Amino acid sequence: MTERCSPPEDGLSSLHTILLFTVVGIECIIGIIANGFIVAINAAEWIQNKVISTSGRILVSLGVSRLVLQVFMMLEITLHATAPRVYREDRVYNTFRVSFMFLNYCSLWFSVWLSFFYFVKTANFSCSLFLKLKWRITGLMPWLMCLSTFTSLGYSMLFSNGIYTIYCNSSVPVPSSNSTKKKFFTETNVINLALLYNLGIFIPLIMFILAATLLILSLKRHTLRMKSNATGSGDASLEAHMGAIRATSYFLILYIVNAVAVFLYMSNIFDDNSPWNSLCRTIMAAYPAGHSVLLILDNPGLRRAWKRLQSRVDLHLKK
Repeated sequence: MTERCSPPEDGLSSLHTILLFTVVGIECIIGIIANGFIVAINAAEWIQNKVISTSGRILVSLGVSRLVLQVFMMLEITLHATAPRVYREDRVYNTFRVSFMFLNYCSLWFSVWLSFFYFVKTANFSCSLFLKLKWRITGLMPWLMCLSTFTSLGYSMLFSNGIYTIYCNSSVPVPSSNSTKKKFFTETNVINLALLYNLGIFIPLIMFILAATLLILSLKRHTLRMKSNATGSGDASLEAHMGAIRATSYFLILYIVNAVAVFLYMSNIFDDNSPWNSLCRTIMAAYPAGHSVLLILDNPGLRRAWKRLQSRVDLHLKK
């Protein structure tokens, strides 16, 4: 007979905890360094010049949200492994789930706004609506980012009720023993979870796919125009198009894999000690780290700043 009761006694196995800490810890450290670097470079420019570019503002917001997300993931794993009773209390468990979804939604929105900004600044369309957007995007972006933050908060709060119910069974038999132990069960309303989760990512992903499609169409038109003119004057624009398409492609591939992992993890389909559950956590930690590293490699300014930092570190080590 399963009944609602106090938090569970069981937690992650020692070997599982060590492996999870090692892999996820390395990913989070890489992510913290990459996102910290992005935030530091753009914040230094902000302080030095008393002004920051729109793309820099988005990168700072994206970097901060991912820094907090990865620190938060390490905190969750630590609490789950060391204090499972506290972690499985309804209030604590729901707080972690709501906070995780808020940070995940914010990261998604800021990534989409970055891709959308690249699209608006790079694409070439003669439509009056697009030209008006191109002219006003710099002033609109801070308001759009604030709106998406409040939207993320609103969607994430929906996960605080009606999704998870924690139960435990006090009569689970122990193998090779006549004794029993207390084991927790987390009942998840997968239908509500799927509805809320997909509702939260639907609008930003549609915006992203639309922007990526229009960017490819713009590149095609630009390439045809270059061929008809038979000049090399569009090389810089072509490079900008290709860079924007690369950035959006990286994001789309990584986010789709991450979105599947997040949903499987949030739905509690797998046991805590299941290798599939560990794989989901590994992917969730790898996504913000991997995408941020790719942003550094694909952004000329960030790439130059990283090379300067490497040179200073090498010079310091030689001394």
